[in-house]
Amino acid sequence: MAHYDFASDNTAPAAPEAMDAVVAANTGFTSGYGTDPITARAADLVREMLDADAEVRFVASGTAANAISVAALARPFEAVLAHEHAHICTDETGAPGLFGHGVGLIGLPGASGKIDPAALEAALAQPDVSYRQSAAALSVTNATEYGTVYDAESLRRLISSVKAKGYGVHLDGARLANAAAAGFDLKAISRLGVDLLVVGGTKAGMPPTEAVVIFDRDLARRFDARLKQSGQLPSKGRFYAAPFIGMLGSGAFVRHAAHANAMARRLADLTPFPIRHPVEANAVFVEMDDERLARLHAAGWFVYRFLDGSVRFMCSWATTPEAVDQLGETLRQVA
Repeated sequence: MAHYDFASDNTAPAAPEAMDAVVAANTGFTSGYGTDPITARAADLVREMLDADAEVRFVASGTAANAISVAALARPFEAVLAHEHAHICTDETGAPGLFGHGVGLIGLPGASGKIDPAALEAALAQPDVSYRQSAAALSVTNATEYGTVYDAESLRRLISSVKAKGYGVHLDGARLANAAAAGFDLKAISRLGVDLLVVGGTKAGMPPTEAVVIFDRDLARRFDARLKQSGQLPSKGRFYAAPFIGMLGSGAFVRHAAHANAMARRLADLTPFPIRHPVEANAVFVEMDDERLARLHAAGWFVYRFLDGSVRFMCSWATTPEAVDQLGETLRQVA
């Protein structure tokens, strides 16, 4: 039997709080394209969570949310700065460039998925020239691709340098719930200078849905037209919004993420393999050679070798202590 429990937090089922809210939304008739009371209630809950006055839209995928957001911050002859292993740089098939009609990406180094401030300063100091796309925005990720978590002050230092240049800022929060469960203050985001935030729903335990939060209201002008053109303004939009009601209204958004984080720490304590990155959210990265990885796959556990060569184990809201212990025993046998 193949086990996909730790391959990704996307492989988990949707949480009952999210599905109950979808079922509750499936009654009666209402207006479409995000103009319904369910969408309005979900947007209010997002604003309440962030303690911010902002526009909120709900879309189908993180790739669409990220690409549309960065396309709103940069023109076709400009580029977006991001960590070199950020999702928009490595896993979105050039979507920022497609949605932005040529918008480029400038990858920056940094340990464990966090942008090196010196590298950012060097990139910001680059002169404008005709033969290279100059930066116009910054994209940061929290929690990062390597399961580490920025605190608010670390983000403020990065963002202030960007804002001093008059550039925009996008925050990819595909695993924002896990960052919050690790201690990141969600209410600080609106005060950091973030213009567009993506609040991840799918990885947090919802059926496919992400929230785009527009702090800079100037960017909200014609944003629905941008979504419509991109195929991200569904007629029955209430079904994208409803899961957020179930998860935010019940507190399950952060509560389930805290469980996922705890399962990652449990796995980290059990693994006999060296851990590559700090375990701060719901991911564990270990050093494992190809032979042992093949043996792990043969034992029925599917996981990925990641961008830096380490092997990634992701925990989710649905990860059980029993599954962690079973995997831990298999890892000991493989080692």
